[in-house]
Amino acid sequence: MHSPKRKIFQIVSAVLILLGLIAYLLADRYLIQHVEIANVSAYSETISETLPALAGSTATAGAAAQSATNAAVSSDDWNYVSDSVSISIKEVTTGSGQDKVTYYVADVTLSDATDLASAFANNQFGRNITEYTSVIAAENNAIFAVNGDYYGFRTDGIQIRNGVIYRDEPARTGLAFYLDGSMKIYDETQTSAEELLAAGVWNTLSFGPALLENSQIAANLGNVEIDTNFGNHSIQGSNPRTGVGMISANHFVFVVVDGRSPGYSRGVTLAEFAGIFQSLGCTDAYNIDGGGSSTMYFMGRVVNNPLGKNKERGTSDILFIGS
Repeated sequence: MHSPKRKIFQIVSAVLILLGLIAYLLADRYLIQHVEIANVSAYSETISETLPALAGSTATAGAAAQSATNAAVSSDDWNYVSDSVSISIKEVTTGSGQDKVTYYVADVTLSDATDLASAFANNQFGRNITEYTSVIAAENNAIFAVNGDYYGFRTDGIQIRNGVIYRDEPARTGLAFYLDGSMKIYDETQTSAEELLAAGVWNTLSFGPALLENSQIAANLGNVEIDTNFGNHSIQGSNPRTGVGMISANHFVFVVVDGRSPGYSRGVTLAEFAGIFQSLGCTDAYNIDGGGSSTMYFMGRVVNNPLGKNKERGTSDILFIGS
């Protein structure tokens, strides 16, 4: 027979092993980096060489960026104008006291759809790879940037970035930017990355929900959830938000709402967020990752005040316009 002390030792050992396993699984899920592509720039160039249509798109992007660099530019803390890009940012405040909301609107007009690009943290693709939005932006010589969809928090979704397929695991309502300057909301489960690329998609985001479609506010915004697996927070209630809307081809509006800071900005609900885009004249609008991730960067500085603390949270990717 085992002594009582030995039984206690065995039980304690089993509990410690279980706790250790749980700790490892949590770290693996949320902390440990899983690098799938170590050098995205090199990978993108390799893929472009094997796809003539993509190579043409990439060349167009490079030519557009060079044109923007060589063009006469005028800028200040809130505006940037060149021959190919126009960016105008304004701060908006509504309400007062505990109901005060502060958000930032960037009105962006492009001459070439590829001027709106995507970049990954550390120039790597995978899970749990993060940098501040401002750092990724600076590393890519961005004039303007907002946080992306935090693709690295999940393993599904369709991810096409700068004309290259990185993930093809349809799961939710996605957003596609096309080479003709249009932006469309679509059901990932009804298509594939290859079909989207063939149709002229330049970038996709996989988060949501859709906020506006055909100028109408989407239904059931008070009940929708994006991810329900462990570790995902509800996107309901008043929260910081990042989103993008389209007014017309190559004419976009990016909105970043600060929140969780009573007296400065409480954040907004999804329905309120949709209403902002509708008031700005957008035909379609889409919600991107929010909360502590919500960040707008312009001309070397963070424009908004993340969580009212002037402190960014790391994210896996950005949308940006380069210099």
